[in-house]
Amino acid sequence: MTATSPLATKRPSPSDRRGPFGWLWRQFCALYLGLGGWKVEGDWPAPHKAVLIAAPHTSNWDGMWMLAAAGFYRIKLRWIGKQALVDHPFGWLIRWLGCVPVDRKAARDMVDQMAVAFAQEDRLILAVAPEGTRSATREWKSGFYRIARRADVPLIISVLDYGARTIRIAGIYETTGDYEADLAGVRAYYSGAKGRYAEKFDMTER
Repeated sequence: MTATSPLATKRPSPSDRRGPFGWLWRQFCALYLGLGGWKVEGDWPAPHKAVLIAAPHTSNWDGMWMLAAAGFYRIKLRWIGKQALVDHPFGWLIRWLGCVPVDRKAARDMVDQMAVAFAQEDRLILAVAPEGTRSATREWKSGFYRIARRADVPLIISVLDYGARTIRIAGIYETTGDYEADLAGVRAYYSGAKGRYAEKFDMTER
């Protein structure tokens, strides 16, 4: 089921493939987080491939803070974008920034396309916001779970808690195939967490 990382420490990924500027980028991200009043908790887990649950997601600022946390942890965070974002002369830049494009006109659905992307990469940490929207919602879409199952990768629990001003890497969650049970287990990590707009994020039992 679950194996939670110690939260007292905040060890980054042991490898950083960004070359000589990796150390400098990590320091910049640490400074950016500090100036924003954020702290990080939890060690970065071992898997090179995983779906990272990015929640709560109630504001465009969430992505900026998560990217900064990824830089602190020496991780290149990837995200799903429309194919149109990369179908132009500067598409390489969008890919470099982390976009994994989805072609909505393709025969394969989004989950299958992400599974192929995982199979083609030796390292891929894919951030997915399970709410699927920045609007108020109590329902999580199952895409993050189905991608993890299809690609045979674990979930990384990340909690962007505006209440405590903390980005917490709570550890790895190995899915079992029982969606309802796993969803309850995952959502428990977010109990008490607050989004930037607290009224848009509610993990209380229904």
